[in-house]
Amino acid sequence: MKILCLTPIKHLDGIYKYLETFGEVDYEPDMNDFDFSFVDMDKYDVIFCNPNKQNYKLDKDILENFNGTILTASTGLNHIDIEYCKSRNIKVLSLTKDYDLINDLPSTAELAFGLMSSIVRNIPSSFDDVKKGNWDYDSHMGHQLRGKIIGLIGYGRLGKMMKTYCNAFGMTVKIHDPYEGYDDLDLVLRESDIISLHVHANDETKHMINKKVLGKLKNNSYIVNTSRGEIVNENDIVESLRNGKLKGYATDVIEDEYGDRQNSPILKGVKEGLNIIVTPHVGGMTWEGQQKAYMWSIEKLKTL
Repeated sequence: MKILCLTPIKHLDGIYKYLETFGEVDYEPDMNDFDFSFVDMDKYDVIFCNPNKQNYKLDKDILENFNGTILTASTGLNHIDIEYCKSRNIKVLSLTKDYDLINDLPSTAELAFGLMSSIVRNIPSSFDDVKKGNWDYDSHMGHQLRGKIIGLIGYGRLGKMMKTYCNAFGMTVKIHDPYEGYDDLDLVLRESDIISLHVHANDETKHMINKKVLGKLKNNSYIVNTSRGEIVNENDIVESLRNGKLKGYATDVIEDEYGDRQNSPILKGVKEGLNIIVTPHVGGMTWEGQQKAYMWSIEKLKTL
């Protein structure tokens, strides 16, 4: 078996050596600025990847001469052109439905709670001010979490974990799931101080948080997004921050992560000085989580 490994794994304990037991490995974790036209893709049986590690999409331009299997150590698949893979019968193996594994991976839910705490308590701006030599606590007044109402949109494994954390801090939790119901969406929007997004990205959820939906929120509310960037209309988010409808937006994702990030409305909003926190899609990036996810992924090669 010939394997093209596009994700860095040598820093993880025993992962690379285990991958080598399945075949010959070409280790190319730094191909973000590489021209794939020079790669003889048809000689590979497997591409091993991870969305956190690449700024390109595995699409027709890259996969045109590939006839093997794509293995990704992730639940999300927006770094792969799935429709093109289907049209070519390119098999894609992911962690999407590996519930025994992903139900034991709290990393993204922990980040969601951390982002919420950070935006509500103005932690990044406070720290930035201290780095400038200031010690002005009055200008960084925030809010406590206890007694606040959080609306969870999406109630799968991460939504359920987030509910547990929020309950532990004395928050009231409202829930809306696009597929399972629970509370009415308008009620969740109307009553929540904070909205946290935990839905999958698909045609139904794309831009589900838009100008119309944002208009139903409480004034000075917050949104946390550890789902996918395309769940929100980013231009509408920025406008709501400008006009004061939203008090803050904390996100681990932007819509065009694999394109021209310099034109991202969210990143432009950061430069503008709007109350935005952005992390570079690090939801799953913990030592413990990555070790489990990569080992579990490689085990799938036994099915080939």
